Amino acid sequence: MEIVINGVKTHYQVLGDGKPFLILHGWGSDSQRWQTVAEEIAKSGYKVYVPDLPGFGESDPLTEAWDGNKYIAWIEEFLRELDIKEFYLLGHSFGGALACKTAIKHPQRVSKLFLVSCALVRKKTNKKTVFKYMAKTVKPFSFMPWYPLLRKVIYKYIIRRSDYTFVDGVMKQTYLNVIAEDLSQFSGFIKVPTIIIWGDKDKFTPIEDAHFLNQRIKNSKLIFIEGAGHDLNRKQPEILSEKVLGNIN
Repeated sequence: MEIVINGVKTHYQVLGDGKPFLILHGWGSDSQRWQTVAEEIAKSGYKVYVPDLPGFGESDPLTEAWDGNKYIAWIEEFLRELDIKEFYLLGHSFGGALACKTAIKHPQRVSKLFLVSCALVRKKTNKKTVFKYMAKTVKPFSFMPWYPLLRKVIYKYIIRRSDYTFVDGVMKQTYLNVIAEDLSQFSGFIKVPTIIIWGDKDKFTPIEDAHFLNQRIKNSKLIFIEGAGHDLNRKQPEILSEKVLGNIN
C-alpha cells in the first residue's frame, strides 16, 4: 500500500486485524525483510503495520539529509494519517532508536515497547572519530578515478563494519546525522513496559548495550536469543516472533 506522508510517498504493509502493532525496520532494511515476523504476529490477532522508512525500500528517496527528529515527525504523521492512536511498537537497530524516542514522546499511546538489537547507545569512540576524519579527508578526491577503490579499501580494511559505505547522495549525511545522536542519556525516560531482545552473537550492537538499556529502563525485561546475530528478523524470524508474542501481555 502507499500513502503520502510529509511529502514522501511511503510504501507500507498491513497484515491481520486487531490491535495495531507498528514495526520500524533498521538502517538499510525495508518492510519486506520483516514479512515473516509480521505474518506471525498478525496470526495472533494483531493488525501489523510495517512501513518502508523514507529513503529505504519502495518509499521515496530523500531529497535532503534528515536527522532523527525528522524521522520522528514522519512517524507521528504516519500514525495520524492511518488513525493509529494506541499501539504496540517494535524497533530494530536504527528503528529501535526511533521507537525509543516515540515511546518517550507518547508514553500514553505505546502499549508495550519491543527493542530488538536497538542502536540507541552511540557514544563517541576513537573509531568513530577516525571514521569521521577519514570521510572528511578523502571527500575532496571524489573526482579522481581511483576514489571508489580507495573508499572500498578504507571501509573494508580500516572501518570495516559500517553502513556508510553502502549509501549514496543525501543518505550519507543522513547516516552521519543519525550516528551523531547518542540517545543513551534519555533512555531512563522510557516509562512504558519494555522488552529488550538481543542476539548473543550480535557484532553490530554490543551486548553491553542490551544490559545498559535493561538497567536504565526501569520497567524492562532482557531476553537473549542464543546463537543469533544482529539480523534476527531474517535469520531467526520464528524465534523472534515467539519471544515477542510470549511477552506481549
